[in-house]
Amino acid sequence: MSLSNEERHIMVTLELERARKIQSEFSVYQQNELWSTLANRMYYAVYHAAMALLIANGLHAGTHQGVYVLLNQYFIKEKLLSAEHGSLYARLQTMREKGDYNCFIETTSAELLPILPKVSAFIDAIAILVQDI
Repeated sequence: MSLSNEERHIMVTLELERARKIQSEFSVYQQNELWSTLANRMYYAVYHAAMALLIANGLHAGTHQGVYVLLNQYFIKEKLLSAEHGSLYARLQTMREKGDYNCFIETTSAELLPILPKVSAFIDAIAILVQDI
């Protein structure tokens, strides 16, 4: 599917807005100690930011894993994003999958709170990369 410049701009804006909206909800999950839900939402915040970056660059991924592959191939490998950004995405994707599909695994505050600021940094880095689209 090919997007016009205007359509691409709209899609990028909507994806970044979604990432920021999800990010704004983090404190609710923290206050209520809903750690698995917070892990899920942290993942989706970085996912939507990554989608904005892919769309801005005319790339399409059909799966969540595809987003990760393209993010690595075009942006981390090319040093437009840091390796730490790629690791964060992969870590959150794994945490989300385990939390969503395995009822024996509980995510903890100790796992999430140290990486919470990294989610903001990830979204901010992508916002800079797509600002001229």
